Amino acid sequence: MRVSVTDRCNLRCVYCMPPGGVRQIVHKEILRYEEIARIVGGSAELGVRKIRITGGEPLARKNIQALIRDIRSIDGIEDLSLTTNGILLEKYAAELKDCGLDRVNVSLDTLKAERYTEITRGGDFGTVMRGIEEALRCGLGPVKINVVPIRGLNDDEVLDFARLTVDTPYHVRFIEFMPVGDRAYYNEKMHIPTDEIKSVVESLGELKPVKLRRNGPAKYYKLPGGEGVIGFISAMTHHFCRDCNRLRLTSDGKLRPCLFSETEIDLKAPMRRGAPDEEIRRLLRLAIEAKPEGHYILGKAGKGRSMSAIGG
Repeated sequence: MRVSVTDRCNLRCVYCMPPGGVRQIVHKEILRYEEIARIVGGSAELGVRKIRITGGEPLARKNIQALIRDIRSIDGIEDLSLTTNGILLEKYAAELKDCGLDRVNVSLDTLKAERYTEITRGGDFGTVMRGIEEALRCGLGPVKINVVPIRGLNDDEVLDFARLTVDTPYHVRFIEFMPVGDRAYYNEKMHIPTDEIKSVVESLGELKPVKLRRNGPAKYYKLPGGEGVIGFISAMTHHFCRDCNRLRLTSDGKLRPCLFSETEIDLKAPMRRGAPDEEIRRLLRLAIEAKPEGHYILGKAGKGRSMSAIGG
C-alpha cells in the first residue's frame, strides 16, 4: 500500500504541476497520523506486508518520524519505505533509519545542476545528491533513484543515469512518462517507450536480467561489472496490471485500487463517524475486489486528481 501523507510539495517540477502549484486539500481534510496507522493496521490484518510513504513530499509534513515509528510497530508490516524528492533527505536520513524506515526512493530527473533547477523550478541539485549519499551511508538501502525520461527535456541523460550503476550500488529505475501530472504539460510526443530507453542503455553493454527478492513493477538488469542495477517500469507500453497488488491511500483518506482509475473508496468519513475496525476492513476488502483487470490510458491524458494529490 502506498500511503500519501500530504499533497504539498517543496518543489514545482514542470511535468508534475503548474508554476503556481495545484489546489491544496485543506488541513482538516488530511488524515491524522493515528488514522493512517489504523488503516495500515487493518490492512496488515488482511495481508498487506509492504508500505511506502509518499506525498507530495512526505518529509515536508511535520513529525513524519512519529508515523514511521507507529507503522514499524504494526504486526505484519515487513517492508517500510519512503519516496522523496531528496531536498530534506540529508537532514532526516539518520533519524528516519532510527525510527524504523527500511529504504528510500528518490525522484531525480537530471544529473545536471542547472537543468535540475529549471525542471524543479528552484531546487538545488547538490542538496539532493548529499541526501542520496547520506541515505546510503545510513543504511536506507537499496537507494532507488527514479528518473522519468521525457523527450526534449532530459532524454540525453539516459546513459549518464545508467552509468551510475557501474560504480555505485544505486538502483536506477527508468519510469515511462505518464499523463498523471500537469495535464497542460503532457504531450504524447514527449513519451519515450521503455523499449527505446532500454535500447539506448544497451549501447553500454549487454543487460543481464537480475532477480531481486522484492517483487514489483520494475524489471531489473545489470551492466557488465555493474555494482548497482537498472530497472525499467513500463506502466504505459507493457502493462503489469495482471500482477499488480497495489493500493493507494490518498492524503485525504480515499483508497484507490488503481492509479489510472477514478474509483475511490472513502475510509476517512466512516472512521470519523466512529466506524468499528470490522467496517474499515470491509472497505479495504472492497477496494481489493474493485481492482480493474487493466488500464486503458495509453494515448490519453488523465483526468481528475493530480499525481501530487493521489500520492506517488
